[in-house]
Amino acid sequence: METIDIIEATKAFVKSKLLGAEGGHDWFHIERVYKNTLLIAKHEAVNIKVVSLAALLHDIADPKFHNGDETIGPRVASEFLLKHDIDSEIIEHVTQIIENLSFKNSFDIDSNFTSKEMEVVQDADRLDAIGAIGIARCFNYGGFKNRALYNPKINPNLSMTKAEYKAAEAPTINHFYEKLLLLKDLMNTKSGKRIALERHKYMEDFLKQFYAEWEGKK
Repeated sequence: METIDIIEATKAFVKSKLLGAEGGHDWFHIERVYKNTLLIAKHEAVNIKVVSLAALLHDIADPKFHNGDETIGPRVASEFLLKHDIDSEIIEHVTQIIENLSFKNSFDIDSNFTSKEMEVVQDADRLDAIGAIGIARCFNYGGFKNRALYNPKINPNLSMTKAEYKAAEAPTINHFYEKLLLLKDLMNTKSGKRIALERHKYMEDFLKQFYAEWEGKK
């Protein structure tokens, strides 16, 4: 199947699967990550078919919406690609990226899979978690889970295990310190790092304004 055909088929598949999804993890999130992937890939020596498919399928079944099951996403992606007669090596690479992409997997010291393609898609996904859209997504998910915006008595947990991270129910502001503000220093590519700097600064400015308003100083 030609690359352009499988990309369009994958877009249609993902749109249908994510119809009605939570606003921070819907088709538009996928589309932004896909665009970020192509932007970063311009400056990297990567297989465009692999990064495109991985970006489009990376959240096809996000574990947080499937009782924490991390096997569903890779399986759904693999089954879809098999139906379209995609080369087995590409399928394996794409599913490996999906399995290892998420921030929560950085807690796994035994996770040793890496590739330039994964670095590109990972950066693209992380960019959508920071900056203005990252802030919007963070609070959208917090509202979806009925979490408090902020509670000064509940401090961020900066030494969480993977299990604790997956089970966290802390106020939304805590997530900035437990994940979002950490992403700038975890970027893999030069392009990702450059874009992340500006988005990181935007979040820092937002937090300053948030606390000033919370304390009635502005």
